Amino acid sequence: MKILAIESSCDETAAAVIEDGRIIRSNVIYSQAQEHALYGGVVPEIASRRHIDAICPVTEQALAEAGMQLSEVDAIAATCAPGLIGALLVGANFAKSLAWAQNKPFIPVNHIRGHIAANLLAFPELEPPFLCLSASGGSSMIVHVKDYTDMEILGGTRDDAAGEAFDKVARVLKVGYPGGPKIDKLAQTGNDKAYKLPRSSIKDAPLDFSFSGLKTAVINLAHNAEQKGEEINVNDLAASFSAAVSDTLVPRLRLAAKQTGIRRLVAAGGVAANSRLRADLEKMAKSIHAQLYMPPLALCGDNAAMIGAQAYYEYLAGATGTIWQNAFASAEISEDISQKRVFAKKHAKR
Repeated sequence: MKILAIESSCDETAAAVIEDGRIIRSNVIYSQAQEHALYGGVVPEIASRRHIDAICPVTEQALAEAGMQLSEVDAIAATCAPGLIGALLVGANFAKSLAWAQNKPFIPVNHIRGHIAANLLAFPELEPPFLCLSASGGSSMIVHVKDYTDMEILGGTRDDAAGEAFDKVARVLKVGYPGGPKIDKLAQTGNDKAYKLPRSSIKDAPLDFSFSGLKTAVINLAHNAEQKGEEINVNDLAASFSAAVSDTLVPRLRLAAKQTGIRRLVAAGGVAANSRLRADLEKMAKSIHAQLYMPPLALCGDNAAMIGAQAYYEYLAGATGTIWQNAFASAEISEDISQKRVFAKKHAKR
């Protein structure tokens, strides 16, 4: 089964053709990062407008690289939640229109489920059940993936997501956007013990985590140094911050593995590209004799291939949408958005 997938949840316009949920026939990404870098972060209105400009040529390129005509795909999928609502609506409505015009099934996909499914493209042998540490700019959580479409959140962030913290710290340090890659590069030549930074601990929810205190500590440290005329060693602070993020995430995944007895572990999301986190996850997995799966760097960030991979399993589970399917800024990973997140037809007749 060949699925044309569309991703437009933030500042990447992407399209891909995926076969049977595991094989990448094409994967095209247009990034707006350079434009948003002028503002130190994503500007939702600009993102939506750029998606409108890019979505047709990106889709045409994905079909061309797959050597296919639109009429030859078996279904069309799109990210419908979570994300920036204006950006999501561009991709979702475009994909629904194609599906309607071609009389093809439309498959709505949860963006976080897509990030997890990126591993299915890289590791043909990977099957549920497994535990996943999903960390990105919009969310951070530990997920028990019981089956391809049956997922339960075991722990999550109480405030900022890990990727969001990276972007905000990068802005304070004036190293540019997107923050994750910038901080990672600086950290590789820094001393991770140079600055003492907090690690969150939530007594009544040991699998939950928080990044607001860590983010605030870095901001206060930088501002205090500036007021005193002191110089910050950016590399050392980047390394110390990266270590603190990893020290917040990795022990939670280890604890989840201990509590559940599951020894098949997965990483997903943009933060999974961080070199410190990847190294610490490898050490942890080895220490508890667990299998660890981490997607290649090209599949960590937002892309349409991961959406096409998850869409295949949503289709097999009967989770197809209709022309009334809406997009939503938030959605639980456990939700079947094809059934719970639709327009009522009576409203559409007005």
